[in-house]
Amino acid sequence: MGVVSMAWVPRIPEIKTANELSDTQFGLVLIASSIGAVLGAQLSGRAIHRFGSRPVFFVAQVVVPVGVAIMGLSITPLVLVAGLFFMGFGYAALDVAGNAQAVAIENHLKRRYITSVHGMWSVGTLATTLLGAGLAFYISPRDNLLWVAGVGLVVFLVTSRYLLAPDLDNHSGEEDTKSSMPWFGKAAWPLWILGIGATGTFIAEGAAADWAALLLRDEMGVEIGYYASAFATFALAMILSRFLGDSWLERWGPYQVVRFLGVVGGGLWGVLMLSGIWLSSGFPLLGIILVNTGFFFAGIAIGPIFPAFILGAANLKGVAPSVGIARIGVISIGAYFVGPTVVGVLSDQITLTYAMLYPVVFLVLSGYLAKAIKGSSAN
Repeated sequence: MGVVSMAWVPRIPEIKTANELSDTQFGLVLIASSIGAVLGAQLSGRAIHRFGSRPVFFVAQVVVPVGVAIMGLSITPLVLVAGLFFMGFGYAALDVAGNAQAVAIENHLKRRYITSVHGMWSVGTLATTLLGAGLAFYISPRDNLLWVAGVGLVVFLVTSRYLLAPDLDNHSGEEDTKSSMPWFGKAAWPLWILGIGATGTFIAEGAAADWAALLLRDEMGVEIGYYASAFATFALAMILSRFLGDSWLERWGPYQVVRFLGVVGGGLWGVLMLSGIWLSSGFPLLGIILVNTGFFFAGIAIGPIFPAFILGAANLKGVAPSVGIARIGVISIGAYFVGPTVVGVLSDQITLTYAMLYPVVFLVLSGYLAKAIKGSSAN
């Protein structure tokens, strides 16, 4: 999922040029993937509740590669919009179905696995970024994405045969669960808290991905070849924490892990980042070390938090697991795109240094909102 869905990211500049899009037009085109993802998450939750997660995965595993292939073939904005919509729709459905499978596996085996599953997604995104950057010297974006789509489809078709069957994934929940939940009211309130908590991690992750290099270059004067170090440190730390996160969740429980990592990890990120930037003019090496250490703690913190909120949503009394997981996706899905945009707007007003406190605050908020997990059986 990580490889196929993110394969186009290293080729974005070329795809943008091929479709003759301005920056504003490209930003508007990206909305298509968000719209597709919101619809995919909402509809897949209900479909999983009725048919099970594996049948939904079977359908979505075809839609995602088709969307990626259309994006590779696009030479007009309308075709690119169609590709982004299909990819976003299918990916959200894969995400909900995959998380439903992970939760069911945990329930059967009485052990935590979900953060490692998300860790493999992170490995896939890092691998496809490096692969795409290398392939850019040899093949066109069209050939790159067509190959990824084709190989990805084969991998999906083979591996999905080994997913849990519908009679084993608890897709319909307990007898008193519902196939849909209201958006407002007392019953929906825990899902909103969990969704906003998950949103905080998406905002922090998106801001780190889009602004870390610019922070080192523009605010600290770090040279090319070195200003990518902050995001690289962040990405590797997040992968590390996701593979360690299952043991943390088993030992201390999701509530304690999210509360500690969100508040302490987010706080350290903010303090070290500000300290490094302030000291960089007189002590440039120390400044880089402090900022990178801050991004390391941010990656460590973010890694297990989103999977823990998924666990909370899948284990709320009276809510079917697939419906809870889908609602979290719908609430938080736009945050990854909106968060970095807000950082950009704030940076024009108060400088990028202080604008980066916005994702820090949201990461700390995610830690405080762990109280919603405390009330679920996941804890």
